[in-house]
Amino acid sequence: MDILFVVDSPKDWPEEIPGVEIVPARHYLTDPRYGRRRGVRVQNLCRSYQYQSLGYYVSLLATARGHRPLPSVSSIQDMKSLTMLRFWSQELDDLIQKSLSHIQTNKFTLSIYFGKNVAKHYDRLSMSLFRQFPAPLLRAKMVRTPGGKWLLQSLRPVAVSDIPDEHWPSVIFFAAEFFEKGRHRSPRRPVTRYDLAILCNPAEKYPPSNEKALRKFQRAAEKLGFYVETIGREDYGRLAEFDALFIRETTNVHHHTYRFAQRAAAEGLVVIDDPDSILLCTNKVFLAELLARHGIAMPRTLIVHRNNTEEIEREIGFPCILKQPDSSFSQGVFKAEGREEMGRALEQLFARSELAIAQEFLPTEYDWRVGILDRKPLYVCKYHMAPRQWKIQHTDGRGRTQYGEVDQVALEQAPPQVVHTALKAANLIGDGLYGVDLKQTGGKVYIIEINDNPSLDAGFEDGLLKDGLYQKVMEVFLARIEERKKRGGRQ
Repeated sequence: MDILFVVDSPKDWPEEIPGVEIVPARHYLTDPRYGRRRGVRVQNLCRSYQYQSLGYYVSLLATARGHRPLPSVSSIQDMKSLTMLRFWSQELDDLIQKSLSHIQTNKFTLSIYFGKNVAKHYDRLSMSLFRQFPAPLLRAKMVRTPGGKWLLQSLRPVAVSDIPDEHWPSVIFFAAEFFEKGRHRSPRRPVTRYDLAILCNPAEKYPPSNEKALRKFQRAAEKLGFYVETIGREDYGRLAEFDALFIRETTNVHHHTYRFAQRAAAEGLVVIDDPDSILLCTNKVFLAELLARHGIAMPRTLIVHRNNTEEIEREIGFPCILKQPDSSFSQGVFKAEGREEMGRALEQLFARSELAIAQEFLPTEYDWRVGILDRKPLYVCKYHMAPRQWKIQHTDGRGRTQYGEVDQVALEQAPPQVVHTALKAANLIGDGLYGVDLKQTGGKVYIIEINDNPSLDAGFEDGLLKDGLYQKVMEVFLARIEERKKRGGRQ
């Protein structure tokens, strides 16, 4: 297996390691040769993993390419979460207190290089933190409370340039040793049972489920023996009280919904949407790379950065669609008829992200939406374009929003190619609840996007299944909780 050390600059890594290739981050992101390589492990050594930075996209696209990045995007998000830090500070409390009992000051910094510290005394603590927050180079800051107890205050990646000169021999040795032994994996987390929390926001402008649908979900769950409670953002600390979490608020990585999913997963809850689905579905750069890798048809697509914008006209042509990587509800999506419009749209997109998506414009009267749950088709709809518009939702300059009509189609009457393509695409993400949008034109079917938090509104998506739609969703929650109990979850 090939090992890539992806760095901001080749000068950042001072010594060669046998079998390791040093790659600049921009080359890894933009050179198509790396996208075609298989059997690769990526060590992301960029100085920043901030959302939509170069380091962030290295791990994101490495995941899409099957390159097994370290850290993964999930680990990057975990390191930013104070709640996750507090959770693991408590879980590792005995080890932390024992390891730092001899320290006389009230602050201590622990450098973790591939799971180890230069002082062997801290090996157990270093490895334990590494297993929960896997990243090649970490720096943990500990503080002692007035009561004398040590707490994990922060955990951050270490920039290669910040490694002290005297540590470099150990860093090189630990890196070589790490690849000889193979990657360490995080331990399985505990589970619980039989109470369901539904996260929603009554003030949300475009919620994924209307009030009537939420009531139907609750009734369906209660028929199966669940206690159901709708919760909000302020209930974050109560997640451990429940056995399952159903997120019915629009998800985003830079949002409390993602933190809820993270915390729920850490506590062993059955959760839909799960953190990985949120991470992967909300970023269209990842989806474009993933679908291309697996040969699933989509409109002609180009991952755009500041240095290849001139390729849009040649590769995609006009009109074209330009998308913010994490756009939703048709927001952050632009149609460019020519160079001038394209330039204005890209200026807005690059103000938020290092990368954007350019896509072929395929005019159709409607989009197909196939709902997928637990790797099975759940429902099929036709989403018609808003009146006199090119997308299904349009908001004018006065803030007025128009929607296209929604038609329900029986699964057995939907084009088999549409359902099969949707299922194949969703299965690349996971076994959660997804809404796959497709276009059918010229006898071909194209994936537009995969939504991790699809609309399930009473009077629309449930038009044919009626209450059966809500029942099927709740049956999946119940089955998963029971399965976790069989595997020895917390009683």
